Amino acid sequence: MSTTTNISTSTTAAATSTLITQPNFHEAGRRFFRDFSPGDDFYENLIDAHNGLSDEQSEALNARLILLLANHIGDLKVLREALQAARAGA
Repeated sequence: MSTTTNISTSTTAAATSTLITQPNFHEAGRRFFRDFSPGDDFYENLIDAHNGLSDEQSEALNARLILLLANHIGDLKVLREALQAARAGA
């Protein structure tokens, strides 16, 4: 695994520094014909990552994934908004 960091953010996210709650999945160099298709691909990858894990291992995977993505986002304002939105939906 490379330790090189690529910094790339969505223009919308960088310009507004607010939580994006509309579908925002994309993959460089790949075109999707429906907005939900890349989200479906991610969901399938997420489920596959949990296959064969115990409940405890799945919880640990989720915790690591949350921390990795939070670090990637980095904007504390956006992270606070995400926490509030997630809590409101709990």
